Amino acid sequence: MSSSMPGGELRRLALSVLQPGFVGTEAPDWILRDIGDGLASVVLFSRNIVSPEQVARLTARLRAENPDLIVAIDEEAGDVTRIESATGSSRPGNLALGTVDDTELTEAVAADLGRQLRAAGVSLDYAPSADVNSNPDNPIIGVRSFGSDPDVVSRHTAAWIRGLQSSGVAACAKHFPGHGDVAVDSHHDLPAYPAGRDEIAAQALPPFRAAVAVGVRAVMSGHLLVPAYDPDLPATLSRPVLQGLLREELGFDGLVVSDAIEMGAVTRRYGIDGATVKAVAAGVDAVCVGGESADEATVVRLVEALVAAVRGGRLPPERLAGAADRVREFARWSAGLRAAGAAGEAAGDGIGHVAARRAVRLTGAARAALPLIAAPHVVELVPVTNMAVGSQTPWGVAGPLRERLPGTTSVRVRGQELEEGSVALDSCALEPAAGRPLVIVARDAARHAWMSRAVTGLTAARPDAIVVEMGLPGTVTAAAAQIFTHGASAASGEAAAEVLTDAAAGRAG
Repeated sequence: MSSSMPGGELRRLALSVLQPGFVGTEAPDWILRDIGDGLASVVLFSRNIVSPEQVARLTARLRAENPDLIVAIDEEAGDVTRIESATGSSRPGNLALGTVDDTELTEAVAADLGRQLRAAGVSLDYAPSADVNSNPDNPIIGVRSFGSDPDVVSRHTAAWIRGLQSSGVAACAKHFPGHGDVAVDSHHDLPAYPAGRDEIAAQALPPFRAAVAVGVRAVMSGHLLVPAYDPDLPATLSRPVLQGLLREELGFDGLVVSDAIEMGAVTRRYGIDGATVKAVAAGVDAVCVGGESADEATVVRLVEALVAAVRGGRLPPERLAGAADRVREFARWSAGLRAAGAAGEAAGDGIGHVAARRAVRLTGAARAALPLIAAPHVVELVPVTNMAVGSQTPWGVAGPLRERLPGTTSVRVRGQELEEGSVALDSCALEPAAGRPLVIVARDAARHAWMSRAVTGLTAARPDAIVVEMGLPGTVTAAAAQIFTHGASAASGEAAAEVLTDAAAGRAG
């Protein structure tokens, strides 16, 4: 294939390897034009979603331009939800499922989610996270992982893929070759995974091997440096990682999708256009873009960059054509999967609540203190979340507790407020709780020094307080009455409220 091919054909190939997002709850004209010109994929985010019915209308309008259009979404359930971003997910996330460790339950939850996504017209879900969260200080994965044991993560990754795809929605295992042992958020800068090849093979790769074995047809690359395979380029831009490790060693022959190409881990060094060209050259078939840069100008810029790279000899035309072929092949396969998917309505709160409730764990002190009889005061300690977690997605325990115990009061406290002195725990937490139960809700307290100090101080002043940890379980308050939900989904908040107010639930947990 020659780099002197007609400009229109080259532009069509470049368009076909992009998976852009857009703003609005209706399809903008430029997206519809681009689909007609060869764009093969779009990605939906929270900003595109109001209701299931609206999303179904939106995806139907998009597919009127191309029936095989890939409609993707970044929907993990649990803390990372787009389809239920306005309410919080009605299903728990991966850590809760891994904690229960019932693969049939995991498969059922994923199938339930798949039915909801399929009804909305989604054909590709950027999930599950197949990362093994071996570093408890990891700022980006945490409860998004099924756990820290490669065997647990492997069997639940496989179960999740089986369940989702049984409902007609394609899964995408991420973030290859494993984002679980890093200490930097790749949204902002480049993390490194310095392990040797043997350790990587034992710790990070088993879930991806399991995903390939169970029939996953899409894998998302991670923006992290893996010096054992490539000392210079992040995995998304690395041919040794994508071609040598993923294709040749693991035998994956499906669609390679990049993590969001506008993330700082790659753009700070190469720019969004340079990162896009390097990613496709390295072996990425579909470039995800538009979580932040969701406009026509970005798509035009990336198409022009790909075309110029082919013309300038920096991107072999055969590689661009090969990527486009894989996208078309995946589009046809996923359209067939969607057509053959299991019918039926998503169970929603049913299976999601069952799973969330089964994931709750209590200390002995908490069992002795439950159930709450009087309406409590709830102090929710609010961290700054990473960009994968929607900042507007509701979470916590105060809302569902108020429904069960009218008169429940609550306050939300942020670390910056405590540091600035604009909020004092005595006045907002301890004084309103005088003579009544105090419930402290944390989210990854072990990872946030200010939150750990707040929990320690409050439980010292109120030894009878009950701590609900909705992130990774830690040892901040080992002697206190504690409840662990293993995630901060709406389903997990409801499950915690049930345990707090139901004597039988407390004994069963």
